Amino acid sequence: MIRASVIAVILVVAGAVARAAEPATPVERAWRIDGVERKAIVYAPADATTAKCPLLFSFHGHGGSARAATARFRFQALWPEAIVVYMQGLPTAGMLTDPQGLKAGWQSAEGAESDRDLKFFDAVLASMKRDYKVDQKRIFATGHSNGGGFTYVLWAARGSVFAAVAPCAAIPGRSALKMKPKPALHVAGKEDPLVRFGWQERAMAAERKINGCDEAGKPWESAGPCVGTIYPSKSGTPLITVIHPGGHALPDAAFTLIVRFFKAQQH
Repeated sequence: MIRASVIAVILVVAGAVARAAEPATPVERAWRIDGVERKAIVYAPADATTAKCPLLFSFHGHGGSARAATARFRFQALWPEAIVVYMQGLPTAGMLTDPQGLKAGWQSAEGAESDRDLKFFDAVLASMKRDYKVDQKRIFATGHSNGGGFTYVLWAARGSVFAAVAPCAAIPGRSALKMKPKPALHVAGKEDPLVRFGWQERAMAAERKINGCDEAGKPWESAGPCVGTIYPSKSGTPLITVIHPGGHALPDAAFTLIVRFFKAQQH
């Protein structure tokens, strides 16, 4: 017969695990960058001030919002042990849509928009390090569409910060000129009408070259309609491609695979 004291210990441990797995409460925070108020929504685990936590930055697409991204991407539920920061963009002229710049987005290259978004990132990163016990070996960035483009900007301009990055439905543009080897995952839809799959194929080929990857890929994890392929690198900077049959929007399974990839990476 199991003793009552043992049962009590089991229940306490089970309760602690359950609490640890619960998504954190979102907090909207603000920073003033060059006189402009910038905002982000932060999910921090209850123990983020005492235990080392991974830090994940997420960037919405052009016309999106941090609030919508919290519901769509759901990284806070997929990885409740991580500090997750959903950044909010500013009105930005789009390269493919919205030439008047009426909708929120991100700078497309280092030096564009007076580097307002790089400055924003720097300020938020400094705050996270000050306010929480960030595991500096496990800092990550991911973004969709224009947010994926900004993820490439961060790879080029702040690459040393990150253990890995995951741009989605995006191409690097001139950021590729400054990108150094970094574990990366790229999500692309074969029927993407906005950021054409052929463009993304060329981007992924460039990423494999930058990362010193093998020419031949091997099956990686797959989920739902998403099929993963890993291109190993002798320097430990693989590229993983996650291809789905759909368009510009990401399947739910893509976010699950991004988290699986990030969990396996650290500096």
